[in-house]
Amino acid sequence: MRRELVLLAPLALPAACGGSPRPEAAPPAGGVVAEVPADSLVLTLAGGAEVWFTSSRPARDAAGAPCRERTLEIRRDTLRRAVPLLYAREAPVALDDTLFRATLSRDCAPVGSYRVSVTDGQPYRETP
Repeated sequence: MRRELVLLAPLALPAACGGSPRPEAAPPAGGVVAEVPADSLVLTLAGGAEVWFTSSRPARDAAGAPCRERTLEIRRDTLRRAVPLLYAREAPVALDDTLFRATLSRDCAPVGSYRVSVTDGQPYRETP
């Protein structure tokens, strides 16, 4: 066991002592590094709740063009409630002071409208 430590020590010393840095990981195929967008406010309801785009996922349409689909989060004061299983590309639209409509996106295309209440954050399907 001691011999293994001695053999590994010369490999660890340059990194620990500020020697040559480890090589960076290769960029993904195509040479384009995907940027993660920052959270962004997309809707403020009259009741004081805010709707934000938060996380995202990369997607491609039928022709292969890339897009980014974003998750929604409801914020009011210190409360943060994620809207589950709903990825959107368009900003939601207010229906009243506690409801908004969001369009589900899959493969960069709209696939249905959902009504979301800020009280529970659950999406309820409106159209197929």
